[in-house]
Amino acid sequence: SAGYDHKGMGITARGAWESVKRHFRHLGINTQEQDFTVIGIGDMAGDVFGNGMLLSEHICLKAAFNHLHIFLDPTPDAKKSFAERARLFNLPRSSWADYNRELISKGGGIFERSAKSIPLSPEVKAWLETDKDHMAPNELIHEILKAKIDLLYNGGIGTYIKASTQSHADARDRANDPVRVNGNQLQARVVAEGGNLTCTQLGRVEFALAGGRIATDAIDNSAGVDCSDHEVNIKILLGAVMQAGDMTLKQRNELLAEMTEEVGHLVLRNNILQTQVLAIKRLEAASMLSTHARMITHMEKTGELNREIEYLPTETQINERRLARQGLTVPEIAVLLAYSKISLDQAILATDLPDDRDFLPVLVNYFPKPLQQRFGKQMEQHQLRREIISNQLANQIINRMGTTFVFRLQEESPFSAADIARAWWIANRVFDAESLWGQIEALDNKVPADQQMQLMVLVRTLVERATRWLLRNKRPFGSVNAVIEQYAAKVQGLLAQLPKLVPSAQYAGVAELEARIAHAKLPQSLQQVLARLEYAVPLMDIIEISDGSKLALEQVAANYFQLGRALQLDWLRDAITSLPRDNRWQSLARSALRDDLYRVHRDLARQALQDSAAAAGFAEQWLVKRQAAVEVCGQMFAELQSFSALDLAMLSAGMRELNNHLLA
Repeated sequence: SAGYDHKGMGITARGAWESVKRHFRHLGINTQEQDFTVIGIGDMAGDVFGNGMLLSEHICLKAAFNHLHIFLDPTPDAKKSFAERARLFNLPRSSWADYNRELISKGGGIFERSAKSIPLSPEVKAWLETDKDHMAPNELIHEILKAKIDLLYNGGIGTYIKASTQSHADARDRANDPVRVNGNQLQARVVAEGGNLTCTQLGRVEFALAGGRIATDAIDNSAGVDCSDHEVNIKILLGAVMQAGDMTLKQRNELLAEMTEEVGHLVLRNNILQTQVLAIKRLEAASMLSTHARMITHMEKTGELNREIEYLPTETQINERRLARQGLTVPEIAVLLAYSKISLDQAILATDLPDDRDFLPVLVNYFPKPLQQRFGKQMEQHQLRREIISNQLANQIINRMGTTFVFRLQEESPFSAADIARAWWIANRVFDAESLWGQIEALDNKVPADQQMQLMVLVRTLVERATRWLLRNKRPFGSVNAVIEQYAAKVQGLLAQLPKLVPSAQYAGVAELEARIAHAKLPQSLQQVLARLEYAVPLMDIIEISDGSKLALEQVAANYFQLGRALQLDWLRDAITSLPRDNRWQSLARSALRDDLYRVHRDLARQALQDSAAAAGFAEQWLVKRQAAVEVCGQMFAELQSFSALDLAMLSAGMRELNNHLLA
């Protein structure tokens, strides 16, 4: 009786609207500033539909239907129709019959679904591209669902879309058999599932393969469930406070009410991040198909996933997608997103990580700030403390790093889930990745959305490689806070100096990337750092090299990068990164070779520093001293660069020669 009123908060609809905004952003439309056309399922008295249709003043609702009425407004006035929808939303027990007909555009109207036949105006006929003057209500709804529209928004109940390969019985919703359409018949640009089961999963996939923008109902309407989870966990916390006599029921209820908006913000943050990672995965889908296929097979073998139940493609279908240069669709990736979170959550929970005090911030940040400020100690005694930490940490890792992150790292070496989580936590904080991601997120509707996602991937790649470095160099982990303290300030200082340490005049690849990501709304300082993140990966190596040296850290870094240029190690790294990774063994070999290169670069820099007695220009001195060996390596790289294509064997041989001539 005292909690969060989902309709009052509009939380489910607001969560679905984050999906809507994300889809349209990638179509070049800002739904909060530009008019767009909509077909709706539901009515204004409904929670998800009513709230949803008030989340933008630029909705042009051309048609809507529920179990009683069909609403038609062929050329709606966005401003007037918004005001009328708001009136109906606030009118108790309203229906489409209460809509002011004088506000409906020419040719529109409100019709009973119980009618035998509905007359079609010239305006409606033109929109539906039909010659018929009348249609039965179910036929009309069927045609509406197939009409050209920007957004099909379901805020009601029922399954209205299936795949052409399915029968109506497969949809398991007999009431809507007469109106249902196939995914490949939809002409909507975007489908949003505020209500459950708008589409069968195969219907979603068919629509997505045809170019439509869609996620799943589990993604679109997750905010309601998330809000309930927060409410329960908050009440468990405050229940213990009340039992201790430190709060009355009335005070608890007042506090719950005060935190309503912040709880909503915490919930919607998950919707934002989930739609963001799916947008990134959509861009990477074709290149990641083999990895996704391996992950599906692995999860089948471990019993974590049933491919058939989840309607994931068979091996034959995956091969067909590969030939067509298509990857998994967003609805399919959304399934893997869920399973990867569940898998990591359970794996972390089975370890001692949730008992590590260094991860208490995960627990604390789950709750609204008033609770953080007043009941931090009580949070440590929360009955679901371990479960919340495991769940939220898994959520953060997968939302930021993608569905295959943990799987790929465990393919390389049997790292435990706890070690991966600890390494990621350290890497994220050492490089202050959340700040970089936040600056990129602030560019919503300012730079093209696809380009924005590519910038996000630059940061993700840095964090992934830093995580791998930590796994290979810092296990077993003691205090993660101690490791963060060891590196964070120094790394972030060097990160700010990268534009000077890695000047675009000397690095053609950096200059090219800077030009490629340039945009009037992208701050130049952010652009310069993002274009150089490839060179941020070895910053922890540089810190280790400088340990005990009298030289300033920036001087050691300058010499490290000078060696990379002079010995063409940067070219070799780019060549390794360009190697194919179509199967597990190619991926493993590519990753191992790149790690070996970082190790060689570190060893060379350390050797040069030691040989020069810590002189400020130690790289130059070492290069002169080893001139003959350097020339031999230069000739070898010149020969390699003469080939139009390089393979693993050639680059591995090049690495061996580096070792033989320069580290002997």
